[in-house]
Amino acid sequence: QAPIAQIINNENMPGSKVGTMVDTVKARKDLNDDLNALAKTRRMLNYLSAAQIYLKDNMLVKEKITKEHLKERLLGHWGTCPGLNLVYGHCNLLIKRFDLDMLLVVGPGHGAPAILANLFLEGSLGHFYPEYNNSRTGIETLIRGFSWPGGFPSHINSELPGCIHEGGELGYSLAVSFGAVMDKPDLIVTCIVGDGEAETGPTAGAWHSIKYLDPKESGAVIPILHDNGFKITSATIFGAMSDEELVSLFTGYGYQCRIVSDMDDIDADLAASMEWALTEIRTIQKSARSGKPIFKPKWPMIVLRTPKGWTGIKMMHGKKIEGNYLSHDIPAKDPFKDEEQFQAVSNWLTSYNISELLDENDAIKKELLDTYPSDKRKMGLNPLASPKKIDLEMPDMKPFLTKFDSSGDTLVSPTEAGGKFLAAVVKSNPKSFRIFSPDELESNKLEGIFEETHRNFQWVEEMANRGGRVTEILSEHSCQGWMQGYTLTGRYAIFPSYETFLGIITTMMIQYAKFIKMANETQWRNKQPSLNYIQTSTLWRQEHNGYSHQDPMFSNNLVNLKHQIIRIFYPPDSNTFVYTLANCVKSVNRINLIVGTKKEMPTFLNEEDARAHCQAGIGIWKWLSTDDGKNPDVVLVGCGNETNFEAVAAVHLLKKHAPELRLRFVNVTDVMVLDNTRGHPNALTDEGFEAIFTKDKPVIFNFHGYPSLIEQLVYGRRSRKFHVLGYIEEGTTTTPFDMMVRNKTSRYDIMILALTYAMRDNSDVALYGNTLIAKYKAEMKRHGEYIRKFGKDPKHLATGKVSEIEDGAWTF
Repeated sequence: QAPIAQIINNENMPGSKVGTMVDTVKARKDLNDDLNALAKTRRMLNYLSAAQIYLKDNMLVKEKITKEHLKERLLGHWGTCPGLNLVYGHCNLLIKRFDLDMLLVVGPGHGAPAILANLFLEGSLGHFYPEYNNSRTGIETLIRGFSWPGGFPSHINSELPGCIHEGGELGYSLAVSFGAVMDKPDLIVTCIVGDGEAETGPTAGAWHSIKYLDPKESGAVIPILHDNGFKITSATIFGAMSDEELVSLFTGYGYQCRIVSDMDDIDADLAASMEWALTEIRTIQKSARSGKPIFKPKWPMIVLRTPKGWTGIKMMHGKKIEGNYLSHDIPAKDPFKDEEQFQAVSNWLTSYNISELLDENDAIKKELLDTYPSDKRKMGLNPLASPKKIDLEMPDMKPFLTKFDSSGDTLVSPTEAGGKFLAAVVKSNPKSFRIFSPDELESNKLEGIFEETHRNFQWVEEMANRGGRVTEILSEHSCQGWMQGYTLTGRYAIFPSYETFLGIITTMMIQYAKFIKMANETQWRNKQPSLNYIQTSTLWRQEHNGYSHQDPMFSNNLVNLKHQIIRIFYPPDSNTFVYTLANCVKSVNRINLIVGTKKEMPTFLNEEDARAHCQAGIGIWKWLSTDDGKNPDVVLVGCGNETNFEAVAAVHLLKKHAPELRLRFVNVTDVMVLDNTRGHPNALTDEGFEAIFTKDKPVIFNFHGYPSLIEQLVYGRRSRKFHVLGYIEEGTTTTPFDMMVRNKTSRYDIMILALTYAMRDNSDVALYGNTLIAKYKAEMKRHGEYIRKFGKDPKHLATGKVSEIEDGAWTF
């Protein structure tokens, strides 16, 4: 194809005179027929978009529109639809001219009517849903079914072909787009960012994604800021900025910026600009792939300025509608009672003259359908939007498991072992596995990953053009978006983070969970690699950073989602951590959370026992229990790292101080086995639950996070004597053991409760139970005095080895 996107410096050229200028006159001359066809097709698309919002009958406007033809519940958003239709058409033109592999990610997800209309004309909708065929009946099904019970919803979701982004919450489209093109050198994602969406924090961070994109190994994104000026009830920040201000902003971010705003010939303006963007991308990629990379390349981006609600109602009740916030969602909200509104809607829908665009059978004319690419290149049929599962090559785990002679006396950091295992995963999967992290890998003791890879950051010369599987940015939102885009296009990833800061991406994770929930219910969707999180630098060892760094709420947010897709793990040692990690990174259609400390902890389970324990998710530790755990007076449960160790310490001391007390020790590594109400596939039956926790014995559950999480899961179980200990928002800068005392999860708190419960039924323990309780309370008081004097925990409470668990020997 002869190039039309010639960069020029001609003040007489139509359109904006700011930023990069291209020859739009030549674009009109060379592509006149194509552009006219796009404009004609857009008439039909704009009509279908508006009709989906308003009509339930007379969908082809065969007769005069009456109020009886209107939907009683008017749902949807019109304002963004004309711009989406414009961009979709120009993506198609670019694909056809240059045989591109392209996906479209739509930030204004409320513009679903436009995307549905395009998928309908494209034939992708009918490919997966035969009732949406190009016929009168198909058109009527499309229009009536929008936001109608049994039809498609008002926002883009995983039921729509070609979609890799949940359209409910704004802000994530740009990061998702960049994640999708990583390790896909031939893929281009056109990303439409709404100007309202562009005000969000996640989008502000995501503009920097170009700095992490290696053009040698990855594809590219064409960001299009759709600047139509308004959000729901006011002007947008970007709409209020001049062309000069916008160009200055995005130039500072590292982009070449092209303003597209010539409403006298918007098609020529956008066509030339899209080809210019592609040409710039190819130049950057060719240089990198030929061994002569451009340092800090200036990637292209487009600002598209079109009126909000373009081609819609112009004026109503003396107020401007088109080009104003009043066209954002439903321009005429009450056409049943307001005659002027009804007439405006009727005139608007009639103005498209769609009879000219239908053939003799009331199907959409072929000339309109021909503006779309062949099936091989249709964006709605792009296999990357629902790729076939590619298995992750898993390394042998044995080299990363710890061998020991005595259970509980070999200290290993779970995350350190996990980092070395992940390095092996990287080595086995050099182009299909990535780590996205907020600059915390080494702090979280995952630096073993760097034995096989390095950081990917293109704006530092020593890191640039070298690939790298680790992408670190201090934006949890960007990490989440990149991981979503990467996994939803068929690759595998993991996101390690400080525990307290994972909560930043809670709503993003919830939106993704909704996407996966609907994808699982959509027959044609293939299974996708899971989202995986490592939640470390946990609250119990944030005593140095203090209260602000003590927040385990992310787990609670997860547990409220559809249980079929949720897994929450608290592996008790490094061996179970590695097994859990291996299970999660290769899984599909799940959201996996692995909670583990970075501090050295005792290794309790050997290879065989760790495997069995992880498979079951729960187990009685017979070696720690009285008489293998038979006929206990009390059941003690550990869940987490530090909280499990305190429960283990309580058992050791109670065996010494109260030999007549019969104890059963249980460890829970997969908390979802406790689920009673939401149908989790791993949940214990009532019989299985009682076999572990007994029918009527008291259970003291020492949990890593908020007690409410466990209480929620076990609610309604027949065994009701659960006393859950956990984090109760008592935190400060203090010592590690004091964190346990403050939150009543220490060994002493556990022993006091165990004796209190046991004295009711065990007469032998009742003889001395109160004496021991007084002793343990005194121990806690002495601990408080000690740390205030010396600023650290005493040795017997600071040890991590089981064999060194002993009574206090206070010497002050």
